[in-house]
Amino acid sequence: MQFIFNKIFNVCIFTLCLILCMVQGCVQNTATKNEAGKVLFAEHIAPIIHKNCSMCHIDGEAGPFNLITYNDVARKAKLIEYVTSNKIMPPWPADANYTHFTNETVLSDDEIKLIKSWVADGLLPGDTAHLMPPEQLKKELRLGKPDLIVKLPKPFKLPGNNVDLFLVVKIPYEIPNDTFVRAIEFVPGNKRLVHHMNAHLLQYDAHNKANLFDGNYFVNQDQSNSLKLHQQLNLMQDDGSYPAMTPSVCNYLPGAQFSFYPKEIGGYKITRKGAFYLNDLHFGPSPYEALDSSYFKIYYSAIPPKRPVSEFQIGTLGIAQVEPKLIVPANEIKTFHIQFTVPQDISVISMVPHMHLIGKSYWAYAIKPSGDTIRLIRIPRWDFRWQYFYQPKTLLKIPRGSIIYVEGVYDNTAGNPNNPFNPPRLIMEKNGSMRTTDEMFQFIVTYVPYQKGDEAISLEGVEP
Repeated sequence: MQFIFNKIFNVCIFTLCLILCMVQGCVQNTATKNEAGKVLFAEHIAPIIHKNCSMCHIDGEAGPFNLITYNDVARKAKLIEYVTSNKIMPPWPADANYTHFTNETVLSDDEIKLIKSWVADGLLPGDTAHLMPPEQLKKELRLGKPDLIVKLPKPFKLPGNNVDLFLVVKIPYEIPNDTFVRAIEFVPGNKRLVHHMNAHLLQYDAHNKANLFDGNYFVNQDQSNSLKLHQQLNLMQDDGSYPAMTPSVCNYLPGAQFSFYPKEIGGYKITRKGAFYLNDLHFGPSPYEALDSSYFKIYYSAIPPKRPVSEFQIGTLGIAQVEPKLIVPANEIKTFHIQFTVPQDISVISMVPHMHLIGKSYWAYAIKPSGDTIRLIRIPRWDFRWQYFYQPKTLLKIPRGSIIYVEGVYDNTAGNPNNPFNPPRLIMEKNGSMRTTDEMFQFIVTYVPYQKGDEAISLEGVEP
């Protein structure tokens, strides 16, 4: 009797398990059927967003909202579909069919179609459990924790008078010992208003500077007496001499993204008493009062600097002039050129095209002594809001005697939506004026003297 009962019980258990398996199979088959051929966030969309969008759409960066998690992206799905389909976002002004650079944010036609299909399919999440946790992704996007942050003691108040503001700024620091620095990053406190920044590094003799923090931290750049300006900032050492200065350790333009140089190049030695000297901190005009709390991130290095980095600038305020003179009459479209002969073999690390509001297109290339062309950069539709430090994928050799040619087209007509004047009026370069309503035409190249094998040094995905 017990045997028969056990047999019946086992049959029931087997039947129940079979039924459960069939039900589960039906559920799995239904889910598979529902998602078969569909576009899923975790599997298809997240890699596109995290590679091309999240670095700006994260707390503290330029994007007005986060694009990290499924919910972040799903909430903005219709907007993302529109701006990607119309190639408004992600911003990448350079022509990817002409030259490729590191950190390129250009979506392929297939990626754009995937986003459209994802929206049409109902924003299916997919297997989000296998995505990188948001905090870990944020940490990777932020390129690691800096060793030192240097900032002003209090925020600077912008007056809101709708006029460009140019400041000369001193931001002092003091550390326990002299050390080596691998990289310096500028973080604008107000990305909507900081137009550009150029910083030099002052290094003081510890025995000849009792107090770094005396004097003003910022003064208006329009003061013509530079000695008086330096005295107000208390830049000099205690004996009246100037400290050692390392020029151009950090620069910033709208939209610029920070990245590390390879360990084979760059770096600085800094003394335990020093200051960042911003000879040019430019805020664009705003009708509203605002605060700015810009600061510097410093990343230390355990090894001495290798192959110090240099730069040259051609065009406005540079070592080669603009031809013809940069004057654009109202209601005209004009083309201008810069030409420069490279005096030595160089390995290019980055290049910066620069124009202001009526810039229309930009093109730079080099002709070797052999007659071969080196493509540098082409920007078919200039956008003042997005100005990058473009880095080639590897160090780019330009041989001695090569001629760099730069062409810039300016549109001073009513048909240019970025024209600052309505109706249009004459716009020109004014003694190097950096006001947004005046114009500039520049090409800035960061480089190291060429060494054999530089072409193999990658600038992509350089680790902190």
